[in-house]
Amino acid sequence: MKRRLCLLLLLPLLLGGCRREEPARTAYELYFQEADLTYSAGESPLRTETVYLYDAKTDTAHHLAEALVDELLKGPADETLKSTFPAGTALISLEIVGDRARVDLSPSYESLSGVALTLADSAMAMTLSQVPEISSVQITVRGRELAYREQQVLNIRELLLTPEEDVVSTVDVLLYFLSQEGFLTAAEQTLELYEGDTQVSAVARALEHGPEDRDLLSPLPKGFQVKSVWQEEDICYVNLASTLLEGLESGAVQTALQALENSLHSLETVEEVRFLVDGEFRRDLGPLGGMGE
Repeated sequence: MKRRLCLLLLLPLLLGGCRREEPARTAYELYFQEADLTYSAGESPLRTETVYLYDAKTDTAHHLAEALVDELLKGPADETLKSTFPAGTALISLEIVGDRARVDLSPSYESLSGVALTLADSAMAMTLSQVPEISSVQITVRGRELAYREQQVLNIRELLLTPEEDVVSTVDVLLYFLSQEGFLTAAEQTLELYEGDTQVSAVARALEHGPEDRDLLSPLPKGFQVKSVWQEEDICYVNLASTLLEGLESGAVQTALQALENSLHSLETVEEVRFLVDGEFRRDLGPLGGMGE
């Protein structure tokens, strides 16, 4: 009897010693819309809800990004919030190219427009801002851009900055986009410069964002991206990644480079543009000469 009593007393201690540790998890924020906008006048209609993801399943930037999007599309647990995405919206694919996340969604996302589309785009981009490797987001539907969307590529830093207070200065430039006939055409635009920005980086970013005029088209082929850009005295250096140039048609690449060169030359401080690939100077890529149409 005493022996059984001792075993019963020891059993909790033995079980406690065999208890497995809970897998490590990290907290992330998902962005949803206020269900009742009555009390959010003048403030952002987006509010966050915390989700905990297992570290073992988010060990890479790609896995973390996919997990965040999957959780975002499930919708909020808090009844005072609602999803910015139409019911049935699903993730088809997600890839990270350079520092840009390309998110391809199911056709139900195509039903959004106007403010609703802006909110959904913002919710996606701000949720993905927690992935350090991602600084911009491009959302497509079955591989296609929404033609009526004003901005195809969302710059995360611009979304997170407080408007006006963080604008250091502005610069007037001519950005070169494609006309409907396929010719490079200049479009006047005033770019806002934030802390840490340079004029040349602002030009490159604006070209990647695409034209404000819906009659114009982006001169940059899908997959083309500037890795880095800087200026030394009156020479602007544009560094490209070889991995992002692979598979692109040479004609499309030349058009993109010409658009970049023309746009950068519109800055008063730039006299020459030189192109590099993976940090190595490429004489065959520039200067190209010519100013389009």
